[in-house]
Amino acid sequence: MSPFLAGVLQLLALIAALALAYRPLGDHMAKVYSSDRHLRVEKWIYRAIGANPTVEMRWPAYLRGVLAFSAVSVLFLFLLQRVQGSLPGSLGFRSIDPDQAFNTAASFVSNTNWQSYYGEQAMGHVVQTGGLAVQNFVSAAVGMAVAVALVRGFARSRTGELGNFWADLVRGVVRVLLPLAVIGALVLVACGAIQNFAGIHEVGQFLNGHSMGGSQQWNGGAVASQEVIKELGTNGGGYFNANSAHPFENPNAFTNLFEIFLILLIPFSLTRTFGRMVGSIRQGYAILGTMATIWVGFVLLMWATELAGHGPAFEAAGGAMEGKETRFGIGASSIFAVSTTLTSTGAVDSFHSSYTGLGGGITMLGMMLGEIAPGGVGSGLYGMLIMAIIAVFIAGLMVGRTPEYLGKKISTREIKLAACYILVTPALVLGFTAAAMALPGPADSMTNSGAHGFSEVLYAYTSGANNNGSAFAGLNADTPWFNTTIGLAMLLGRFVPMVFVLALAGSLAEQTPVPKTAGTLRTEKPLFTGLLVGTIVIITGLTYFPALALGPLAEGLAS
Repeated sequence: MSPFLAGVLQLLALIAALALAYRPLGDHMAKVYSSDRHLRVEKWIYRAIGANPTVEMRWPAYLRGVLAFSAVSVLFLFLLQRVQGSLPGSLGFRSIDPDQAFNTAASFVSNTNWQSYYGEQAMGHVVQTGGLAVQNFVSAAVGMAVAVALVRGFARSRTGELGNFWADLVRGVVRVLLPLAVIGALVLVACGAIQNFAGIHEVGQFLNGHSMGGSQQWNGGAVASQEVIKELGTNGGGYFNANSAHPFENPNAFTNLFEIFLILLIPFSLTRTFGRMVGSIRQGYAILGTMATIWVGFVLLMWATELAGHGPAFEAAGGAMEGKETRFGIGASSIFAVSTTLTSTGAVDSFHSSYTGLGGGITMLGMMLGEIAPGGVGSGLYGMLIMAIIAVFIAGLMVGRTPEYLGKKISTREIKLAACYILVTPALVLGFTAAAMALPGPADSMTNSGAHGFSEVLYAYTSGANNNGSAFAGLNADTPWFNTTIGLAMLLGRFVPMVFVLALAGSLAEQTPVPKTAGTLRTEKPLFTGLLVGTIVIITGLTYFPALALGPLAEGLAS
């Protein structure tokens, strides 16, 4: 079977699985976030944290909850790493240095999971399970809560109330993420992923059943449970340095496809939740169609770049196999790479730095779109809705009408907030990249020179500011400069846009809905989906094309 045909069959199987899960999961999440009932375990949690889940919050109070919870999370995870050397179950690993501890705390709390360390050589069982895995759950739940708050802004009228952050946070973990994670972890364990608290073992090296004389050290861990939430919550941080290319995390071709399914499951299904909560399933389908069009288009582009190489090596391997797992091949590796960079996951089953010049550029472009196709858990939906507001505004300018979306007028205030949202991340990416290239010290971390070396730095800040977490592996990011600046990019790239999202949600919730007229733009139609796709591509292209021309485009055209 050709690599292309194998990739097509896997893509079709993945689409079928997502289609089967779309309606029940989307409806379930809509019920979760619309319910007035609190489970007993949820009431215990509310009492423990001193929260009243019945109090409705306006957007400033909701934002204070998001920022306060995240700040405490950063501090807790930072301190946990700093005292690791004194904790039981540390596997003999020392405490983490301050700059790396800050970077890792910022990374996992911001749902980025950028790792400037070797997981199996730095973090013990307590930090992995009690720190990193916990943040995989709650950081994902924070993103879902903010997305739901924006949806309520569209659904409600003549009120500034957006719900209760603490209730949304707890429900997201208890009723959505935990049940799915338990089921997913059982599937991974059944298929060969490890789940234990074993110590470090000395393992001999063998080739074809014969000893090679050497040995390696491997440690166990609660890998399957962390693997499932890293994909399900679009987190991405691996237990091992090889991430999802490691057989302990991703044993075979089936688990590889299952992990891609987990990455895409909630972000796609949230469009159904959106449609349910605003009272129009077709509006959810329009957003779903936009996300799916971009995702499938990027997969086809990646296949074209990675399967169309020239020369004896490419022809013998059936394409560009450098940096890819032979267990998965080009087809599945390309689907994984596109899915992980079009979401805020950042997990990898191949090394993006080893892709062709244009293939590496596609992974970067996926993040530069804002990771909205389908995007991160929660962040993908609210990012896409911001783009929908921009598209409606552009359409209004074209026909000379005051733009409206879901019965809400898009006035000066709303468009300013949306514009601020889309400007934050490019400013961080391009600003930090320019500083790193201009200063003498950071450039020493580049393994490669020329266009590929520039791509390493551009990719790092694109990944950090967009809360992705994957990397061009040639860059040595474990330095005070990169640990600090990428940490700042992750925090600012996560929480500053949330300020504008929640302010926008509050502004929309206060409005009185306007009735539909003959001139109202039908945002549930395929025409609007096409307009939205075009708006996303044009805005991203105008913003990032000069930087891309210096990096992956230059490398791709020169090869």
